[in-house]
Amino acid sequence: MGTDDKPITPSRRRFLGGALGVAGAGAVGAAGGFGASKATGDDAQPVSAARTQVSLYGSHQAGIATPAQDRLAFAAFDVTTTDPMALQTMLGLWAAAAHQMTTGQPVGGTGSANSNPAAPPLDTGEAFDLDPANLTITVGFGPKLFDDRFGLADLRPAALKDLPAFAGDTLDPNRSGGDIGVQACSNDPQVAFHAIRNFARMARGTAVMRWTQLGFGRTSTTSRSESTPRNLMGFKDGTNNILAEDTGDMDKFVWVGNDTDQPWMTGGSYLVTRRIRMLIESWDTDFLSDQEAVIGRAKVTGAPLGGKHEFDPVDLSAKAGDGTALIPAHAHIRLAAPASNGGMKLLRRGYSYTDGIDADTGLLDAGLFFICYQADPEQQFVPIQRRLGQNDALNEYIRHTSSAVFAVPPGLSGPGDWFGKKLFST
Repeated sequence: MGTDDKPITPSRRRFLGGALGVAGAGAVGAAGGFGASKATGDDAQPVSAARTQVSLYGSHQAGIATPAQDRLAFAAFDVTTTDPMALQTMLGLWAAAAHQMTTGQPVGGTGSANSNPAAPPLDTGEAFDLDPANLTITVGFGPKLFDDRFGLADLRPAALKDLPAFAGDTLDPNRSGGDIGVQACSNDPQVAFHAIRNFARMARGTAVMRWTQLGFGRTSTTSRSESTPRNLMGFKDGTNNILAEDTGDMDKFVWVGNDTDQPWMTGGSYLVTRRIRMLIESWDTDFLSDQEAVIGRAKVTGAPLGGKHEFDPVDLSAKAGDGTALIPAHAHIRLAAPASNGGMKLLRRGYSYTDGIDADTGLLDAGLFFICYQADPEQQFVPIQRRLGQNDALNEYIRHTSSAVFAVPPGLSGPGDWFGKKLFST
């Protein structure tokens, strides 16, 4: 809604879409009330926010190589309109609002446009007075967005396709897929939730949430500045993950290069999500030795079996005195290791989750919301997951209940740019 509280009619959508084409989110924000306000005067951000901000702008979207925050709010949206200008307008509004939220400002700024008592407030308000806490907002597009609705079929990258079925999948279709995926990460759970809530509010009439997932406790290390966390099974997770400082690996395995078939994706990445329920009660009754054999690491130290320290190299050829492999053939780390997958790696960025009790069993519904980024899911995630799905000893204790893949465009260049602008300008 704008400051005059008029609905966005089809004619107004065309106007806003034209503004997007000319000047991007800054222009649509000025017309629609969600402009990227300057940090001066009434829109000045809290002093403390400057110390805990991650810029929305850059060559890559924030939230990928950014050091992983403690909390996650993820949502997948289905687009309900067939009007491409309405979709572009929404993406422009999202970009302008994302700038404000990541800099600690309310959506719509703090001026009169946000305080008209005769209109709904532009910001839902639950993050007023809260620091952005390193909020990042990452947006990607699912395969279905490239159907016949918006004239995008010829612009779908070859690497963007629905994931195949994997052994052991028990997927809930209502928790899977989606036209657009939004990942909001912050060190404050209310700030992350606020971002998704306001995106959903601004999407009304254009898109609806298909499914959501909250996460607590990162389960991967993505920077040398972070220690290795533990997952809900009690094991250190992400010891050998790609780190943001490993620019060679980032360029090779995470960022889409100039060889892509769709230039609008250069500098982007592909996001895969998998909701993995852990059968915690069964796991908790197993012997420690069995747990360590399933994972391939010592539970307390995180060292690979046969090693003494967490970061000791994983020696897949190491033998025990009786000649058996120290890291069993079906151990998780053996099957997931780059050496077992043609050298392929993924950037993992998952979170633990808990969604209460399974009403059918009375058991905890908790586990890992797995997130990974890569340059090509078909070459990276798919073969790794096939190997894990067929042979991983961990499968006795987990169930994959959700799955999605999204093409994440490159970063926004600055005010006036918006999510997918290069796609819709091609």
